Amino acid sequence: MKKYSIALYLFSTFIISCKSKVNGKIKVIKLIETSKSWNGTPLPKYLEGTPKVTILKITIPPKTELKKHMHPEINAGVLLKGELTVISENKDTLHLKAGDPIVELVNLWHYGKNEGDIPAEIIVFYAGIEGTPITILKGKDY
Repeated sequence: MKKYSIALYLFSTFIISCKSKVNGKIKVIKLIETSKSWNGTPLPKYLEGTPKVTILKITIPPKTELKKHMHPEINAGVLLKGELTVISENKDTLHLKAGDPIVELVNLWHYGKNEGDIPAEIIVFYAGIEGTPITILKGKDY
């Protein structure tokens, strides 16, 4: 894991030191850095196995509620457009607006809903392993 941290540091240093020929320095904004989910639950250790990274762009139509589900692997995202409310089975609630980051709950039932009048668009990054689903719907067998 130390090798990855060093590589990330070097890449970040490289990006920050680059200059645009038109607008000056490249801007880097850290949206979030944490070892906990949005409700404060500690993230689990990474799973053993062949790594699998998945990146999804999800569009949730206005006035839509997602089914209860859980994620067996760590994932995080950024809401690009609209608003989104995420609610855990314990009624913990997170309200997101465009530009907000989220570090999702792992192995805890929850759902999201778009109560707004425009679609909510979110990019989500999953850090998993081969053979593990990224989402499990409540009531479905896998």
